[in-house]
Amino acid sequence: MLHAIIMAGGTGTRFWPASRAKAPKQLLPLVGDATMIRQTVDRLGDLVTHDRTWIVTNWRLTDQISRQLPELSAASILGEPCKRDTAPCIGLAALVVRRTDADATLAVMPADHVIRPVDQFQAAIRYGARLVDQQPGRIATFGIRPSYAAEIFGYIQRGAPLEGWDIRASANASSDDPATTSFPSYQVKQFHEKPDTDTAIEYLDSGDTYWNSGIFVWKAQTILDALARRQPKMLGHLQTIVDAWDTDHQTAVFEREFAAIEGISIDYAVMEHATDVVVIEAPFDWDDLGGWQSLARLLGSDEQGNTLVGKQLAMRSTGTIIRSTDDHLVVALGMNDCIIVHTPDATLVANKHNEESIRAVVKELKDRGWDEHL
Repeated sequence: MLHAIIMAGGTGTRFWPASRAKAPKQLLPLVGDATMIRQTVDRLGDLVTHDRTWIVTNWRLTDQISRQLPELSAASILGEPCKRDTAPCIGLAALVVRRTDADATLAVMPADHVIRPVDQFQAAIRYGARLVDQQPGRIATFGIRPSYAAEIFGYIQRGAPLEGWDIRASANASSDDPATTSFPSYQVKQFHEKPDTDTAIEYLDSGDTYWNSGIFVWKAQTILDALARRQPKMLGHLQTIVDAWDTDHQTAVFEREFAAIEGISIDYAVMEHATDVVVIEAPFDWDDLGGWQSLARLLGSDEQGNTLVGKQLAMRSTGTIIRSTDDHLVVALGMNDCIIVHTPDATLVANKHNEESIRAVVKELKDRGWDEHL
């Protein structure tokens, strides 16, 4: 059966001061009225039932997530005792799911992406699951056709088109039937890390390279076998944790064994070494909501290029993002290419071209001991 694994452990420092350790971006309504994690679960629709929807997050956030997603049981929300990146997160979820579904297929996705339209997303996940069912050792991922030379995304270079059953299925597929809808699919030639400007332009011009969406479909056993080959120590710690699941020692074992894991991303741990990986050209629009400038892409701008949220007044200002609340007025006069974000206890005013340095601001606050603003 298909299960959804939603990774919701990030801190979202690039959205400071709105995003904080106790309220990271996935728990905020940054685009639309619903929070990002609420939108992610709603996007699944009837792909999976509630009992096959799993959230992996920081243990400090489990209560908040339970309140935002009351339809999920407490057992479906896995709270990690410390941050160890995506490979341990995914490995833990795979082991937990395999306890009750040995042949489980997992659709793995972050909690903070904006994806539209929903029906195309669901059709793509169903297609990925069909490819994995056809060849259980296969890994399917989703590539986004790049619209500009982005330096903030990883890239996937495609190889040969997928052969055999998949091509014939595409030719005979009905776009009105979710069970047969297919999308252009290719063997993965290579994964690329975030590039510099010149390399990003080369990727854009090549026509054979996608943004890496960070969304995957695979069998639980496939990813566990891959971790056994590439990260056996990690998998050993995770197996010890799951062996103690639902016992009186679960919390103590979880804290001890998870802390002993060396953090690593799933890309480094598995994807860059895997041999049977297929990239599906995503039929949906996608944004990973990486920072404040994402709002301009998603919410649009006025004639002066300003993106305005909340109570604000922008005069003789261009290319500026303002985010406030309905009860607090922010006035920008003669501001160009700026980010202005108001919260009750902190206000950010930054040049848009320094957006990546917001992480440095968070570090400086931590170094100064101003934890009330983190």
